[in-house]
Amino acid sequence: MPLFEAKNVVKQFGSFTALDNVSISVPAQCIYGLLGPNGAGKTTLIRIINQITGPDSGELFINGKKLTPDDVQFIGYLPEERGLYKKMKVGEQALYLAQLKGLSKTEAMKRLKYWFRKLDIVDWWGKKVEELSKGMQQKVQFITTILHEPLLIIFDEPFTGFDPVNTNTIKNEILFLRERGATIIFSTHNMGSVEELCDNITLINKAKTILEGSVDEIRKQWAGNEYDLTLKGDVRLQGNNHFSVLDQKSEDGKTSVRIKTADKVSTNDILNFTMRSGEIIAFNPALPSMNEIFIRVVESRN
Repeated sequence: MPLFEAKNVVKQFGSFTALDNVSISVPAQCIYGLLGPNGAGKTTLIRIINQITGPDSGELFINGKKLTPDDVQFIGYLPEERGLYKKMKVGEQALYLAQLKGLSKTEAMKRLKYWFRKLDIVDWWGKKVEELSKGMQQKVQFITTILHEPLLIIFDEPFTGFDPVNTNTIKNEILFLRERGATIIFSTHNMGSVEELCDNITLINKAKTILEGSVDEIRKQWAGNEYDLTLKGDVRLQGNNHFSVLDQKSEDGKTSVRIKTADKVSTNDILNFTMRSGEIIAFNPALPSMNEIFIRVVESRN
């Protein structure tokens, strides 16, 4: 049973359709990418999940039960826009937000001390939010999002404002949360992060679902007639009627080659030809990046 499901969700604003029969099914303990260009409908769906607005039709479920306003307590939401009170002190505000999520003061303090130490922001406890950098503010919001250990966590562009070091820190924490049992919906434009973090994705464009599935399977499905080979030694592979050589380089006693095959040429044929040039160490389909797939799918629907 998926931890969260949205079935045939429709949402209109006047004559504009923001979501047109969109469905997603998020397995438990999974990082699920919710992708799409600006204006695709991602934020509308996130707001519906958080009970900020309601769908015109369709149903939403959490743990097999229909989602209700009371279920917001089981959801942690980190919006792209910062929502902290700028004049309020960091620790005071974090404690207040934790108690709003149902934690006792004692338990909230215990968890806050753990996370403030872990993310190295103990020194900011008594500072006002407006004194913090954008990255520091995002760390505080990250903590307040996950502190009550929600069943479902929604991250909307969680790396906004972070330098590469802090981006990597938060990526590791997201993976840590999944290992501890969290189920995560992850909305981003950064396809590199999708490849690093996401198990499954749904791609929405112009209010409709246009691609969904596991990241690994999608990359395999969209692989073209390109392959990566590694041969032993310094080798110069020559193309022929069966394949062309796109790129090759030799270093450390190996030669790496990318080839593009002609239509209807089998991998066995390719191996038979390339083995004549040297010993093959590795042979794999050249999988497209999620960024390449994203662009190709969206452009094909425009």
